[in-house]
Amino acid sequence: MRNFMLAIRPILGGLSRLMLYIAGIGMIGMTLIVGWQVFGRYVLNDSPSWSEPLSLYLMSWFIMLGAAVGVRESVHLGLDIVRHVVPPVIQKAMDITSLVLIVLFGLAMTYYSTLLAQGTWSATIPVLGWPGGTDFFPMIFGGTMIAVFALERLADIIIGVDVAADVLVQEAA
Repeated sequence: MRNFMLAIRPILGGLSRLMLYIAGIGMIGMTLIVGWQVFGRYVLNDSPSWSEPLSLYLMSWFIMLGAAVGVRESVHLGLDIVRHVVPPVIQKAMDITSLVLIVLFGLAMTYYSTLLAQGTWSATIPVLGWPGGTDFFPMIFGGTMIAVFALERLADIIIGVDVAADVLVQEAA
């Protein structure tokens, strides 16, 4: 299992980095779109109708991509004060419980978002002309990646891998 984790970690790291870049580009794109909307509304007196739904769609993507990367990097919200005052064995149990719940959450989000996408596919987003189900693509992908990244961290904890040490070994090789 340790060798598998060593082999897959660079792939997941590259995917995580790519997701951050895409999220950043989406954030810049949304900022430009909203800026154009404000310019159109107050200067041209003709606000583009596509700007709001498109900027919301981009926001959904960069939020979900960022959330998944946050799970991988362990920067999501948590109350660590209790965790730091208990013995290491209980800390490990708390970490495992937390990550199992995150995996279940990611899988549930993927499953139910897929059902929502299927149920709204025949509807059309009026201004964009896209199928309504496309609104749920960020949640489907984000939920999947949240589960995958949480599983990666869960496997590391279970097999006792020090991620920082493994990354240094890989970089040295």
